[in-house]
Amino acid sequence: MVDGQVREEGRVARRQRRNREALIAAARDVMTEKGVEAATMLEIAERADVGAGTVYNYFKSKDELAIVVLESLMHDLAIRIEAVTDTFSDPAQVYAFGIRTVLDTAIGDVRWAQMLNRSEVIADAMYRVMGPFAIRDLRLASQAGRFEVADAELVWRLTTHAIIGACLAITVGLLPASAAEQVIARLLGMTGIGASAAAELAARPRPALGPETGDTAAGKRLGRRPR
Repeated sequence: MVDGQVREEGRVARRQRRNREALIAAARDVMTEKGVEAATMLEIAERADVGAGTVYNYFKSKDELAIVVLESLMHDLAIRIEAVTDTFSDPAQVYAFGIRTVLDTAIGDVRWAQMLNRSEVIADAMYRVMGPFAIRDLRLASQAGRFEVADAELVWRLTTHAIIGACLAITVGLLPASAAEQVIARLLGMTGIGASAAAELAARPRPALGPETGDTAAGKRLGRRPR
């Protein structure tokens, strides 16, 4: 009897996990095609092949679902950044490439850009989801003598808010798109690398990223492997 209950609970948990992942994947597809504002919960439920009311068992609102989708995009981006930066020999360039790629993506990807007005929520999501990568990169660059960072968590916390603020300013026209490189140089200044070295890092050519993986399991693989 007990074993049967355990098996049934396991089936329920697996079904719930599958439904949740299907809804996130469907929302990601619909929001990619139509944008966050035009996407509807009904269309997302239909795309996920679940009942119209099922979506609300997992997400209270489209806004909550959109944030979860953005977290999955952040995790996907972190994995794709890692695939590129694993080829870099300079640990400072690893971090610089990462923050520039995040900034460019937040400006250019409508799924990010439409959420920038929720700056506090988005910055917090970025801190949590991408933090294990960025904080480790800050520490590795400090250990190598390239950065002088005593508190990597604090630097990353400040950086996430600064990135979102700069992206919002660029998307609404308060800053020109050409300011991105200067923004990155200023953010690199928080690492103690010095103004000239920060400017040089910010100006380095950036290899292209690979395509999105479509991975909806945000947070499953956040521990980056040692170099």
